[in-house]
Amino acid sequence: MSQDKQPKPTAEASIGRRTFINTAALAGLTVGVAACTDKPTSAAASAASAPAAGGLVGANASHLKPGELDTYYGLWSGGHTGDMRVLGLPSGREITRIPCFVPDALVGWGITNESKKIMGTKADGSLKYTVADTHHTHASYKDGNYDGRYAWINDKINSRIARIRLDYFVCDKITELPNVQGFHGIFPDKRDPVDEKINYTTRVFCGGEFSIPLPNTGSEDASKYRSLFTCVDAESMEVRWQVLIDGNCDLTATSYDGKLAAVNQYNTEMGAKYEDMMSAERDACLFFNVARIEAAVKAGQFKTIGSSKVPVVDGTRASNKDPKTALTAYVSMPKNPHGVNASPDGKYFICAGKLSPTGSVIELAKVLDWFEGKLEKLDAAIVAEVELGLGPLHTAFDGRGNAYTTLFLDSQVVKWNVEAAIKFHKGDKSAKYVVDRIDVHYQPGHLNASQSETKAADGKYLAVGCKFSKDRFLPVGPLHPENEQMIDISGEKMVLMADHPVRGEPHDFIIFKRDLLRPKQVYALDEFPLAVKDPKESGVFRNGKKVTVKLTSQAPAFSLREFKLKKGDEVTLILTNLDKIADLAHGFAIPNYNVNFIVNPLETASVSFVADKPGVFWCYCTHFCHALHLEMRTRMIVEA
Repeated sequence: MSQDKQPKPTAEASIGRRTFINTAALAGLTVGVAACTDKPTSAAASAASAPAAGGLVGANASHLKPGELDTYYGLWSGGHTGDMRVLGLPSGREITRIPCFVPDALVGWGITNESKKIMGTKADGSLKYTVADTHHTHASYKDGNYDGRYAWINDKINSRIARIRLDYFVCDKITELPNVQGFHGIFPDKRDPVDEKINYTTRVFCGGEFSIPLPNTGSEDASKYRSLFTCVDAESMEVRWQVLIDGNCDLTATSYDGKLAAVNQYNTEMGAKYEDMMSAERDACLFFNVARIEAAVKAGQFKTIGSSKVPVVDGTRASNKDPKTALTAYVSMPKNPHGVNASPDGKYFICAGKLSPTGSVIELAKVLDWFEGKLEKLDAAIVAEVELGLGPLHTAFDGRGNAYTTLFLDSQVVKWNVEAAIKFHKGDKSAKYVVDRIDVHYQPGHLNASQSETKAADGKYLAVGCKFSKDRFLPVGPLHPENEQMIDISGEKMVLMADHPVRGEPHDFIIFKRDLLRPKQVYALDEFPLAVKDPKESGVFRNGKKVTVKLTSQAPAFSLREFKLKKGDEVTLILTNLDKIADLAHGFAIPNYNVNFIVNPLETASVSFVADKPGVFWCYCTHFCHALHLEMRTRMIVEA
């Protein structure tokens, strides 16, 4: 095309060029400033990072236009609210919360019979637990990437693990681990190590942080306390086996070939007081040979503890001295490590020091060599131990060979190159392994990057959870929010994008591309055995004092205009939402009876209660559904 026939630039193209020119100008300025200082790059000075999604740079990338969808999902722990938070990224907008361990008044979690069955109840029908402390959330894998089937989250207080169905974003199972206190680290395997043809998650590993008497008879002799490492079946959610260990478990990681799981240990001293827990100069990263453990269980080489029937194999140091038969391997680590993470290339686990300023790189092939008797000294598996800063905790990855570690005491994230760190450790002091640092606000704990612990790590965004937020938000009294910050890591320099206040105390999270997930927005009616499939099936069905009330909802009416009960009736009310339109949920509340729950399109839920208060009770829809939403009611009449 000749020059005089070139199309004229559109307004959109002009804006694109203008953005490019401004970015280039900022880049030139930043290079000049960076050349004059050795100080950590600030968010303002590092605004020349490569453009993020949508061509926007730095903080602009987090501000989506109305109606524009995020490019990533984030699954976050909810902390003491006992739920899982679902965020859209890079905006950081909270989309929903998935209740798990703690009652939720919006959806009726802990009110409906279905949710109470999942949560666990006592003999009188009341919930077994109503508090929780969720820390870590991870999702199922296939071929080294997330497959969109499940996610799991832990409850540290009551040693429970919950499974989330990612097709509906609901909790469908909760399992309580036997003989465990302080269930902390959690990670699914990335493939089945026993059958190489099974390249997806079949088990979830759970670390017991607090050592206790086993069985727990109340002994005060802490030297005899032990911790357990637990394996849960990913499908049945039953506990498959446990490993008795020396020391404790903290965080958990798994290898891409499915052969190894590991936990970092900060209390190998097995101390009961904090000064005892940090008396040793080195602790450990403890590796588990999954296939050997499974074989030992199959061969009956286990015992049980207390009333539990779960097989427990011996993973203590004394019983695992011979590498060729060992089930476990204790790799020495600097003082009180907190965090162990798997690099996307499948080669390394990174373990950080907390009370040591170092990060340690463990080569997994060498650990496997030790198990085969090919490596004389297990510590030779440590291929780098380098200084990162004060208080290193958790590590994320960008898929380009770089690791990102939170520095709790320095209030920074440090970006460092793993292969350069290995060269430096080998003696090449010219190897500059630290690439960048960025200040965060303040005292960061967990962090994760987009697709970080998958083979598809893409190095777009990094989120970091900061434990303190003083001066970052409007004051709201003595209890401050925490601060979750978004960082653009697509360029050489990290760029701070946004602050997000969050109610304490959340912990870990994962970030993955939205196209890995195709959640359903309408239930399948046949999934619910109690479903009332036709309004004609509605009615009150009596068997002595036991009464079943069946009804349906279709905007703007319930199928029963009223229903009558007698005082003392033991009632089970079943409600099916027959609306098939996405986003058309109905609520159902009964005044003075502590009943309120939601049924989504084609969902069925039930509640049970004793009709012990006579009178007229207007049951109404609590979730906006229609122009006649306020008129959507039915009367429950309880006769004296």
